[in-house]
Amino acid sequence: MQKLWKARWNVFRLRSVDIFIDLLTDSGTGTMSIYQWAALITGDEAYAGARSWYNFKEAVKDVLGLEHVLPVHQGRAAERILYTTLMKRRNARIVPANTHFDTGRAVILNNGGEPVNLPSPNTRDRTSHHPFKGDIDLDRLEDLMEKHGDDVAFILMVITNNTVGGQPVSIDNLKAVRKIADRYGVPLVMDICRFAENAYLIKERDPRYRDKSIREIVREIISLGDHFVMSAKKDGLANIGGFIATRDPDLYEELAARVVLEEGYITYGGLAGRDLEAIAQGLREVVDEDYLKHRIMQVRYLGELLVENGVPVVEPIGGHAVYVDAAEALPHIPRDQYPADALAAFLYLESGIRGVGLGALAFARKVDGEIVFPEFEYLRLAIPRRTYTNTQLEYVAKSLAQLVSQAEKKVVGLKIVREPRINGIRHFLAELEPVKR
Repeated sequence: MQKLWKARWNVFRLRSVDIFIDLLTDSGTGTMSIYQWAALITGDEAYAGARSWYNFKEAVKDVLGLEHVLPVHQGRAAERILYTTLMKRRNARIVPANTHFDTGRAVILNNGGEPVNLPSPNTRDRTSHHPFKGDIDLDRLEDLMEKHGDDVAFILMVITNNTVGGQPVSIDNLKAVRKIADRYGVPLVMDICRFAENAYLIKERDPRYRDKSIREIVREIISLGDHFVMSAKKDGLANIGGFIATRDPDLYEELAARVVLEEGYITYGGLAGRDLEAIAQGLREVVDEDYLKHRIMQVRYLGELLVENGVPVVEPIGGHAVYVDAAEALPHIPRDQYPADALAAFLYLESGIRGVGLGALAFARKVDGEIVFPEFEYLRLAIPRRTYTNTQLEYVAKSLAQLVSQAEKKVVGLKIVREPRINGIRHFLAELEPVKR
């Protein structure tokens, strides 16, 4: 309890040494392979034109087929540089997406833009086993483009779709979005931080792709986009890094100048040569089907244990995390008392496990003086790659199930005591405390 009070009841503010099992995020928290560790030793730390840059560039081309690439220190830098450049280029502010995740949404908000979430209608049924809940709602996208197309900076597809439960996006949906983007003359941007997990789930869930290799599916996904952002801390299997990629040579030159100004020279982008080597190796490893099968099955194992124990989770289980419906698990806590974050805090208090709330604290907004709550109120349990055993995940499932079964007695809502002044990042820095019964 003392540690939680010291962290102001915000799990982001906890010390890692005080956590038993850390499922806050899968971003940069996984275990690198022996081959990545070996690659680290070969890092060339030259400021410009290092050998490690060329190895990195070749890996991006080999796996993704993209030639115009710029390294950055992590994914949110890629979002900031690409998104703001495109908004200025088109002098437009609206960005529709299958759903925005926190940092990209914050970039758009803080540059005067309007992030618009258009999740698939299949997400409304938590227990539905529709295979591609990560898709964008094509009807709503078409309607938005017809009404506001001139003010749309770009269309964004997040792959996999993090906010709705780590759910995959289908090839058919991407092809349809590609046609809409072409018809209205707007760019299609892809956040591909979990491209390999998405490709595996396509192979598993779409019979037409059963005989395709992961590399083939990845190339088909990438062929449908114009510009790309990547956090290499996810499917780059690295602890730090990211990149921007584009098919447009003119845009590349503009982005390159921004990278020099904000990140570092274009052949290192704020990263050490050893980091570039680790990402290059990670990109080649992540498309290995045996690795992906183990990765997806471990996440699924935790999800199935929770379902068996009556915990309401988003189904089917997605790629990188299990998502618990906190609003359903804690019906006694109103949305303005942040059920997802309350569940995260009390889960830590009861068991030493850290997850993260993705709900009203992260995504609620005031519009004309009224609070508009997000559609979803989830506790995310993100599993770091190649890190935990199934026995540890069994402890997670048992602990959470026990807490949910006694939630009305043990879990109370939270209120904000202090929050940052920048839009969209409240959940990272807010200071909270429990609401008195």
